[in-house]
Amino acid sequence: MSYWEVLRRLEDIGTPFETGSEEENLAIDRFRALLGDFKASDFVPRIRQVYAEDVYFNDTLKTMVGIEALEAYLEGSAEALEVGTVEFLDLAVSNGNYYFRWEMSLRFKKLRRGVLTRSFGMSHIRFDAEGRVVLHQDFWDSASGFFEHVPMAGGLIRAIKKRL
Repeated sequence: MSYWEVLRRLEDIGTPFETGSEEENLAIDRFRALLGDFKASDFVPRIRQVYAEDVYFNDTLKTMVGIEALEAYLEGSAEALEVGTVEFLDLAVSNGNYYFRWEMSLRFKKLRRGVLTRSFGMSHIRFDAEGRVVLHQDFWDSASGFFEHVPMAGGLIRAIKKRL
């Protein structure tokens, strides 16, 4: 399933919340709270509270459909990090689409130890009527945010960037 296929499927759902409603605010707050700290002790148990069973998720590194796959991926991602935080900078809303602009800070346990990586991006989110995320599509520079920290590939990417 692709991003475009999911968007077409969700067109019929429309806007699940009244703008500014308590339900909308709770869904937004749950999403922000979960991704705000990947290392929180209650991070993994809250994934199913935030994401729907049939969630479509793409963070530019990996695409998956379904809560089981997402839960395993996010748990593995959290385990690979010493630090993993997302600071939400602003939010735009249009016809049931939520666009969160953020700054992510990561420090990996094994990749470039001790180096704190910061990257900026945006997430396109759609919620279902229960306030759970059914679509999560990230747009960010994964080369700077992740691949520059992979041995050999990282040095090559940094060298290419210097030459451009």
